[in-house]
Amino acid sequence: IHLAMENEQHLSQLSAQAGCFKETQIVEFVFLLSEKWHLDHLVRYRAVELLERYMIKQVEQICKLPREKAGSHEQRQGSSRSSLKEQIHNTFILRLVSCVQLASKLSFHYNIVNSDTALKFLHSLKYSYTKQELLESELAVFKALHFQINMSTPLAYVELLLEVLGHNGCQLPAEPLHQVCLQLLDFSYLTRNLIYSTLLEIAIQSSTPSKLQVAKFLTVKEDCMLLAVGIISTSVFILSPGCWRQAVEHLSSITGITWQSISEFSYTLLKHITGSSTP
Repeated sequence: IHLAMENEQHLSQLSAQAGCFKETQIVEFVFLLSEKWHLDHLVRYRAVELLERYMIKQVEQICKLPREKAGSHEQRQGSSRSSLKEQIHNTFILRLVSCVQLASKLSFHYNIVNSDTALKFLHSLKYSYTKQELLESELAVFKALHFQINMSTPLAYVELLLEVLGHNGCQLPAEPLHQVCLQLLDFSYLTRNLIYSTLLEIAIQSSTPSKLQVAKFLTVKEDCMLLAVGIISTSVFILSPGCWRQAVEHLSSITGITWQSISEFSYTLLKHITGSSTP
C-alpha cells in the first residue's frame, strides 16, 4: 500500500521533462560503470533515478530564467541562462559519477564508491577534478533534491510483488524468477523508448501519435507499478508458461492493473526481446 501510494504521488507530480535523461546512452554508461565497480543492481537503478531527478531540477531552473535578448555575442555568452546551460553541460559526467557514488552509499556500508575510486575513473577520462570538487558535486546533488534521495526504484516494486505472490500461494521458482526479472529490468531500462513507443501505438491503434497523446502517455512511461507487473508477468511466461495466467490474475488482483494492460506490456517486452512481431 505504501509503494502504491508513493507511485501515485510520483505520477501526480510528474515534470514535463520526465524520462528525458533516461536515454539509452546515459543508462548504458551508468550500468557499465556499476559493473566496473562491482555494484549491485539496486545501485544502478537508483543512480539512474537520482541522475534523472537531479537533471530535471537543472532544466527547470534554466526554464525559470528569462531568455537572453538579442544582442552582441558577448552579451549572450554572459547571460545567466547560457552560463547555467554551459555549467550543466560541462559537469554532466561529474554529476553522473556522484549519483553512482550516492546510490552506492545508500545501498551498502561495505562496498561504497569512495572518492579515490571515483577520482581515478574521472582522471582516466582526462578530467582533472579534485577531491574537493568531487565532494562539492555530491553536495550539489543533495541540495538540488532537497536531501530526498532515498526514493524507491522499480526493483523495489518487483521484489515486493514477488514476495506477495509467494505469500498468496502462487507456486513459482523464486530464485530463477528473480534473476530473470533483473535481466528484463535491465533490458527495459536500456530499450525504454522502443518499449513505450510500441505500447503507445497499441493503445491508440496508430503509429503516428499526436503531441497531446504523447504528453498524456507520460504517466504510463513513469508508472513503476505497471513496469513491475510487466516485468514479472514476462519473466513467468519465459520460465513457466503454464503458470502465466494464474500469475497475471494474482498481479491484477494485487495492483488493480487490468489483465489487458499486463498482457500488452508482456507482449511488447517479448516482441523487443525476440525481435519478432509475433513472439
